[in-house]
Amino acid sequence: MAKKKILVTGANGYIGRHVVTALLNKGCEVIASDFAFDGVDERAIRNETPIFSDDPELFDKMGRPDACIHMAWRNGFQHNAQTHITDLPNHYLFLKNMMGGGLKQVAVMGTMHEIGYWEGAITEDTPANPISLYGIAKNALRQITIQLAKENGVILQWLRAYYILGDDLKNNSIFSRIVKLEQEGSPTFPFTSGKNKYDFINVDELAAQISAATIQTEVQGIINCCTGNPVSLADKVEEFIKEKNYKIRPEYGAFPDRPYDSPGVWGDPEKINQIMKNC
Repeated sequence: MAKKKILVTGANGYIGRHVVTALLNKGCEVIASDFAFDGVDERAIRNETPIFSDDPELFDKMGRPDACIHMAWRNGFQHNAQTHITDLPNHYLFLKNMMGGGLKQVAVMGTMHEIGYWEGAITEDTPANPISLYGIAKNALRQITIQLAKENGVILQWLRAYYILGDDLKNNSIFSRIVKLEQEGSPTFPFTSGKNKYDFINVDELAAQISAATIQTEVQGIINCCTGNPVSLADKVEEFIKEKNYKIRPEYGAFPDRPYDSPGVWGDPEKINQIMKNC
């Protein structure tokens, strides 16, 4: 059986580099697309073709992959950067040209931020009401991709991510700030109450889920890449500090809890559990 050839855009990004390695370790042929490749697994094929060039021959120039995992996205950690909106037409044209050229399967990176404020488990049927430019743009791309996939008879997998940990200096989260402050010798760091519960996943586990979801085609549509296990931010921070053997301590209550943060939100893992069980 021939190796599945998978194109990964944003291959040198925070999640992308882990996905490339996970796919290669599962025996796939990987075409890596990005501006730079310094963090990309050496086994991947590099492709520097500009993906946002509105080129009708793009599918051929990208190596005619069997599937594409579209992860390229600017300023993902800055939720109200205007580029989320201004870049949206480029993502539309990329997907349109790839599907129009013959792409048969597309997996696109989604986010819990498409949903906006929600309490409890997020399912594929949870209504979306995003409250940041990042969430608005990703939700719009999801709707666009669904339409394009229908028009072109393409298998679509919308891979919705939650709270990602690991590779901590690259993830721009509270955990990366803890690492930096510990290195600077700070005894404490300002923190909220930490009572809010989230669905935390390590970036390597997430990459394993993304790669497994894309290698198969039976499970389609919106797939929550998650654990389904809500954990309080305080518990996760304490666990992180203990695992790293750090001396720094959280200063609980130094920051107020934000009124737009849900007391608890997590993903419904039914689909991803099915995929992981069969992979």
